[in-house]
Amino acid sequence: MANSSVSIRYLILGILSQQAMSGYDIKRFLESLGWLIGSPSFGSLYPTLHTLRKDDLVVMNIIASEDKPPRKIYSITKTGKQALQDWSDQPVLPSVSLKSFVMRLLLGSNFSPLGLLTHLEQRRLQVATHQADLAKATKDLDDTADIGQRLAFEYSLALANAELAWLNNALEQLSQKLPTAEVMKGNSTNY
Repeated sequence: MANSSVSIRYLILGILSQQAMSGYDIKRFLESLGWLIGSPSFGSLYPTLHTLRKDDLVVMNIIASEDKPPRKIYSITKTGKQALQDWSDQPVLPSVSLKSFVMRLLLGSNFSPLGLLTHLEQRRLQVATHQADLAKATKDLDDTADIGQRLAFEYSLALANAELAWLNNALEQLSQKLPTAEVMKGNSTNY
């Protein structure tokens, strides 16, 4: 099975597939989601941009300005779009982390509707299994359990319940937008 984790390489390609940006703009965008996905340092962002340029996946244009230093603006190339598409077509590992799940959602416009549906269905199955385990573990806590431990289990269970509700809603919305044949095919797809 292919590795479907989201590296900074594909995250940057996905961001640049939406619009050309400077390294600073990419960093700011990622920082806005840092609480959920983490944020790469400038020490990892710029070497990645350099490698993407070297691999002909992005190009850099220098935009001059009268009042400010010139800006380096990065754009995705056709080769970069194809590399991003090839990556997005790979099956998703069933045990993908929350961080990788959210990062792939950020790149959702690069997926086929059926691919996005499958990604959400896989996450729902993963969270439902986790939620059932948490519900049992929370129920099995006895009266001598540490208050912090009990709160941690209850918090985790509340998050799992909320994510399941969101996933069910998102899947319903997406399913309504897909032709029936694709939804039926998606429901039988196992990655």
